[in-house]
Formats: sequence, structure tokens, C-alpha cells
Amino acid sequence: MRPDDVLLWLRAAPFQPFRIVLNSGRTYTVRHPEMLRVGRTSVHFFWFAGEPVDPYERVEMFSLLLIERIEPVEAAAPA
Repeated sequence: MRPDDVLLWLRAAPFQPFRIVLNSGRTYTVRHPEMLRVGRTSVHFFWFAGEPVDPYERVEMFSLLLIERIEPVEAAAPA
């Protein structure tokens, strides 16, 4: 996948949470724009203990070539 493809989702206004699905089946749910940094060939995904303004707990990097698809995260159904 190209960086611009991911950035379209990341920079959407208003932001809509989305899920990145890798070709291995692993998924990353992006609930806030601060959770993701997109480079020319890779993506850094950040896990936060609380809000995205807090220091991150963990970071994982993966190649853009491994992304199979990006899909919207469905809103929870009202109770």
C-alpha cells in the first residue's frame, strides 16, 4: 500500500476510527490519529496507557507492503 492511501484515512475530517489488516491476518485498530505515524515505506503504531496525549506504552513498526486492506471500525450498536 502507498503512504498516501493510509494518510487519507488518518487525515479524514472528521476522523473516523479504522482498522489496518495485514496479509498475516494481524489487525491494528486506529482510534485516534496520534496512534499512527506513516513513513515512506513503513508505519509506526503506538499503544497508549490512557489518552493519546500520555506517553506511549509500546510501539510497533510494520511495512506498508504488508497491509492487505483498511476498513472502517463499526460504531457500537446502541443498547
